[in-house]
Amino acid sequence: MASIIIGITGSIAAFKAAGVVSRLVHLGHDVHCVCTPTALQFVTPLTLATLSRNPVTTTFEDETEGWVPAHIRLAEKADVLAVVPATANTMACMAHGLAPNALTSTYLAFRGPVLLFPAMNSAMWEHPATQENARVLAARPRHRIIGPAAGPLACGATGKGRLVEEDLIVQEICGALSGDAPQAR
Repeated sequence: MASIIIGITGSIAAFKAAGVVSRLVHLGHDVHCVCTPTALQFVTPLTLATLSRNPVTTTFEDETEGWVPAHIRLAEKADVLAVVPATANTMACMAHGLAPNALTSTYLAFRGPVLLFPAMNSAMWEHPATQENARVLAARPRHRIIGPAAGPLACGATGKGRLVEEDLIVQEICGALSGDAPQAR
C-alpha cells in the first residue's frame, strides 16, 4: 500500500492522531509519524511507534539510521503528508518556509500532496495572520486545508477550531492517495 507521513503538532487534539495512525495501518498503509517537540507533551513516541509499527521521528537527533537524514528519506518515499493536528505555529512555519524542527524540515523536502487538519482556539484560527497563512498554504499546488470544525473546544470556548473527525481525516488521506482530491474546505 501507500507510505504516509503523519505530522503531529502540539495541540490537545494530538491524541486523536493515534487513532488515525492505527486506522491507516489497519488499512494496510506504511505510516511514519513525525512529531514536533511540543506534540510530545500530548502523545508519546512509544504509543505512536507501537501503532504505526515504525520508529517515530521527534528531533534531528533521531536521524541516526543511514547516511540520508530521516526527514529527507521519509519525504522522498512518502505518497502523502498529513498534519494531524496542524497548529497555528506549524502552519505559520510552513507558510513562510521555516524549518525549526523535523516536521517542518520534512515538509520542505516533500513534493507530494499535503493535507493540513487545523486545530486551535477559535480566536487563533480567526486571527488575520493565521487566515493569511492558511490562504498561502491553500494556494500551493497539491495542498489542502480540511477544517477546522465548529463546536466546543478544550479551552472551554465554543467556535471554529476543533479538529475534524477521525473518519473524515482517514477519508481525506485515502482520497489524496487515490488522486480523488476534493476542494479545500
